[in-house]
Amino acid sequence: MQPTRKDATVATETSDDEIPEDEREALLTIGHGAVVTSGGQSLQQALTTATEYALAQGLGPVVYGVYAFAWRITQLLFRLVNVGSIATLQRYLSAYSDDPDRQGRVVGLAYLTTLVVGIGLGGGVILASGWLNDATVSHPDFPPTIQLFAALIVLVGIVNIHAGVFRAVQSARGEVLFNRVLRPAVKLAGAVGAIALGYSAVGVAGAFVLGMAVLVVVGFPMVVSASGIRPVFRGVRSEARRFYNHSGPIALSSLGKVFQNRVDVMLVGFLLTASAAGVYNVVLVLVTLAWIPLLSFNMLLPPVASGLYADGEMTTLNAVYTAVTRLIVTCVVPILAVLVVYGREVLSVFGPNFTAGYVPLVIYLGGVLVGSAVGATGWLLMMTDHQYARMGLDWLLAVLNTVLTFAFVEAFGLPGAALGTAIAIAVQNTIQVFLLRHFEGLWPFDATFLKPLGAGTATVVVMLFAREVLAGVGGVLFGLVVGAVTYVGTLVVLGVNDRDRLVVTALAARYRRTVSAAIDERRSNRSQDG
Repeated sequence: MQPTRKDATVATETSDDEIPEDEREALLTIGHGAVVTSGGQSLQQALTTATEYALAQGLGPVVYGVYAFAWRITQLLFRLVNVGSIATLQRYLSAYSDDPDRQGRVVGLAYLTTLVVGIGLGGGVILASGWLNDATVSHPDFPPTIQLFAALIVLVGIVNIHAGVFRAVQSARGEVLFNRVLRPAVKLAGAVGAIALGYSAVGVAGAFVLGMAVLVVVGFPMVVSASGIRPVFRGVRSEARRFYNHSGPIALSSLGKVFQNRVDVMLVGFLLTASAAGVYNVVLVLVTLAWIPLLSFNMLLPPVASGLYADGEMTTLNAVYTAVTRLIVTCVVPILAVLVVYGREVLSVFGPNFTAGYVPLVIYLGGVLVGSAVGATGWLLMMTDHQYARMGLDWLLAVLNTVLTFAFVEAFGLPGAALGTAIAIAVQNTIQVFLLRHFEGLWPFDATFLKPLGAGTATVVVMLFAREVLAGVGGVLFGLVVGAVTYVGTLVVLGVNDRDRLVVTALAARYRRTVSAAIDERRSNRSQDG
């Protein structure tokens, strides 16, 4: 039986004891996934930043720009290669928990689809490499570099399925291990090794391919052992219709989002210079920091939301949606504040030429704020079987964004690329939150959202003052400290929501017990050895 819209109501303030048990369990599951994922995301960002720093210094601005443009094109295809399979795994593996054979067919279809599409996309990249080079950067290293990256499309797609299976069975650690730790670690090792051996962009690409191939081979038995799900290809035709009915629209949505959110990368390469592509690549690396809270809380929200929706628990789903979205806003605001105030100093670490990315960075962060403030709107549309609505919206705004971004890049240069994408992110997420309200009655906003926004405003003011008073590295460190104190202090004064307090205190107690148990076990082992 499908849930009805009238079941969803906005959660009100309650004490910890009055929070329903199913809501508590959902919040703690999602919160734990966010903690694990944020740690993995932070490590991923550190590894990614180190990789880009090593490449920017080792290749020089022009060759690095060639590499960056080839890498960004390949990243766009990473978004398409799984053909919606990742979201479909989230939707159906938990629903088929009592039917291992059916789970195996779903996973088998995900791997098979990714392999076939990856080979097709990779072949297209190889055939188009010469044309792309002539139309964009016109550098001899570009064609062989992107041809090697074509092999990565297949390899990364399979690693994505490895991680997607872990995520679908609510194992945040498994997903984080593959996507947030091993993938960027392989990339960093390849970059450092290739640069140390004196290779240029082509050698770097070859090192990436070799490392990812090892990860694909090693990862498969790990996935089967940990999830208990073995891919099955016999009888997949019986599952294919339902699988592709869900994954097909999501795949088309992903294609639309490539034009909507990543057309800026293409236009920077086509209309500007290789150096500008390198600067914009570093901007996107820093923007990834601001997406960490949203991505972290979205780790386990989809399978949890799918279960609540299937059981018709719309009141609980709306309460969880509200609480999680508020937690996302609370976590993202201080990151945005730091990047806005000290973004120029951070960009200068990559070299003096990269400070040209400050204005695009600030513009892009406006879109991040809106996208984070509405929470998991896209995932919730997919988990409540409105994937066709999202697909239509993605394509509508893809066309709008392509037109706007082209005009903005022509008019404003590099800042125009960020402006077009920021507008697209803001418009899409605003429409999606209203679609959720229309279809399912889900609405996350209440007055409690003003508290983190108020604390963030106070933090920006304090850090701007600190920046004017003290310059240099010492001034940045001082500004970060007083900013953190201001943010936390203002939140405490304004009052912390009961559900937010529940997530923080319950998870902190759980981790203290885990650490204490580990310490006690270690002491016991030492005593026995003695």
